Amino acid sequence: MVRLTKIALIGSLSLLASSAWSQTNVGADHYGGLPWSVAAPQGAEWTLSCGFTPVTLEMRIYDRKHWANRLNRTGRGPQRGRLPGDNGNCTLTKTNGSGAVAIALVKDGVAKSAATLHREKPVTVNVF
Repeated sequence: MVRLTKIALIGSLSLLASSAWSQTNVGADHYGGLPWSVAAPQGAEWTLSCGFTPVTLEMRIYDRKHWANRLNRTGRGPQRGRLPGDNGNCTLTKTNGSGAVAIALVKDGVAKSAATLHREKPVTVNVF
C-alpha cells in the first residue's frame, strides 16, 4: 500500500512539473496573441476577466521569467487589446450604466462573441 502511494505521488509530481515546463515564453511581446474587443456603445461600465494557457514573459530586465495565466481589466465604453497567447476564455460582466456590453475574441479570422444587458448575467467566450 505504501509503495502504491509513493508511485501515485511521484506520478502526480511529474505531471505538475511537465505542465510548468510547457509554458510558452512570449518574451517582451506580451500582447501578440488573440485580439479581444469589448463593445459598450452607450458607455456602460464593465469588468473583463480572461484566462489563457500559462505563459512566461519578460516584465523588465530583472524579471525575465514572469508567469501569467490571467488578464483582468475594468473599463467604460469600448476597449480592445490582445491576449499573450493563441487561446483563451473571457468573461465580461456589466457593472453599471445603460445599454448592452459585448465581448469578442478572434482566432484564425473567426470571431466568437457574446453580449448581455444585465449586470447579474455575465457572458463568456471560449477559444481553445
